[in-house]
Amino acid sequence: MENLTHYPLLLFVVFFVALSLVAVAGSWLRRRYPDSDDEKNEHLGIILSAALTLLGLIIGFSFSMAISRYDQRKNFEEAEANAIGTELLRADFLPSADAENVRKLLAEYTRLRIQFYLNKDDDQRMRIDERTTRLQSDLWSAVRASLAAQPTPVEALALSGMNDVINSQGYTQAAFLNRIPIAAWFLMAIIALCSNALMGYRSRSGKAGGGLVFVLPLIVSFAFLLIADIDAPRHGLIEVRPQNLEGLANSLGNQVQVIHVPRSP
Repeated sequence: MENLTHYPLLLFVVFFVALSLVAVAGSWLRRRYPDSDDEKNEHLGIILSAALTLLGLIIGFSFSMAISRYDQRKNFEEAEANAIGTELLRADFLPSADAENVRKLLAEYTRLRIQFYLNKDDDQRMRIDERTTRLQSDLWSAVRASLAAQPTPVEALALSGMNDVINSQGYTQAAFLNRIPIAAWFLMAIIALCSNALMGYRSRSGKAGGGLVFVLPLIVSFAFLLIADIDAPRHGLIEVRPQNLEGLANSLGNQVQVIHVPRSP
């Protein structure tokens, strides 16, 4: 079961409601226990400023982490397409029968890799991963069998290229699993809750009325939404499209049928 950070819109709703509640609770506490001590108010203001500064730094750091992971996934998609395209060319070094078999397997493999990027259903992704593993075994066996029958330095390039194809898929898989740690989300949530509670209590009017009490929760929730959306490779609005793989598939013509999976509601 994927956690809440995999669903940015749901995370936005949960955080906005939670932060709004603690802000209203802080304002209620101010009305319930009024305090006009200027020194205490000054100390409270310093604590609030420090909390908001720390929250801003952690949000900025988390945003930077999400961007770096997003760029990593894009780079690995490009590397994967390049590895498959290079292996398609190196297949010409194999005997004609083996080369044709390798091209057909690579065409099917490219289709599965495109589905990996576009599909958002957990069960279908598991089946795609299983089929990908079997195809990798078939591809490796096809190239290795040809090289074992007639080993030459030129044909060894095809074996090396197939190794790059398989490795590139592993790097992509690891990049999709590389997310912002849950501990960082908990830290941001705790500091955000404390900051909004202090902001509500700091209100000099001591009233929760009006819309100002919801401004900070809304801003922080939007920041969390953006971070989660960039960091979520499956269920966000910002996603890595397999543009390079689709371009490779189009260059293969009818050998590969690009399947566009509709967005999940």
